[in-house]
Amino acid sequence: MANSKLQAIWNHPAGPKTIHFWAPTFKWGVSIANIIDSSKPPEQLSYVQQSALTCNGLIWARNSLIITPKNWNLFSVSIGMAATSLFQLSRKIQHDLSPKNQQAAEKKNEEHHFINLL
Repeated sequence: MANSKLQAIWNHPAGPKTIHFWAPTFKWGVSIANIIDSSKPPEQLSYVQQSALTCNGLIWARNSLIITPKNWNLFSVSIGMAATSLFQLSRKIQHDLSPKNQQAAEKKNEEHHFINLL
């Protein structure tokens, strides 16, 4: 019975014999890198990059369920990418909106304004 299930996976139109399997599999590297980046300070995160990864994940998750055959590997990696990038976006937003960081940014802007006046 296990052999027939493995053979069905192997022969699936989005199985390991096709690019439809390997492209999403390697895409997990982006989500893993995003998880590793959670040890970075939030000020080093990019709104543009994390927003692009979130949109990419959501768009491809939707697409993976519309195409025939449904590509569950692509769906899972896309949801994972959207989740990790949303987590990073939330870290960046919380950091940027914290009162301590807002005061520091205001002070820095005042210093730049003063220097520009000179």
